[in-house]
Amino acid sequence: MIERKDKILTAALELFANHGYNGVSTNKIAKAAEVSEGLIFRHFKNKQGLLDAILEQAFEKAAVLYAHIITEQDPKQVLYKTITLPFSVEKSEYYFWKLQFKLKWELEISGKEKMQPLLDKLNWAFGELGYEHPREEAELLQHLTESISSGILKDGMETQQHLKDFLLTKYKV
Repeated sequence: MIERKDKILTAALELFANHGYNGVSTNKIAKAAEVSEGLIFRHFKNKQGLLDAILEQAFEKAAVLYAHIITEQDPKQVLYKTITLPFSVEKSEYYFWKLQFKLKWELEISGKEKMQPLLDKLNWAFGELGYEHPREEAELLQHLTESISSGILKDGMETQQHLKDFLLTKYKV
């Protein structure tokens, strides 16, 4: 039974990431997962329940991905790890990240509260390094890395390499 639940989650993730939440029906998900539509409702109650399950997985993945930054005690390493993070995400995880960007616009789900620990850590790092406006620098770097991540998902990692190099030089890390 768990195997079929995983097939549903995988199919829904890929379809939502490619076509948006509103562009995919539970019937289409069922066909892609090779299960009955009723099984989706049994496991997740409705399409929103399915999206909620995927988002929970995504937030767990994000927490794991950011953990090594949040626990870092060297401020320069915090910046280095943040800048290089988008380049360390496995291609197999791209659907999760692509879906996050899609949901920001389609359903106005930002996950901003989940990103707050990273923003706080960047604020700390810039403060430790003596930047005049650490909060603004933290927000700027977060926005830049988010934009780089979007570029990687859309056009490939190699198209964003020059920005990574630029940021590493700019922040001297």
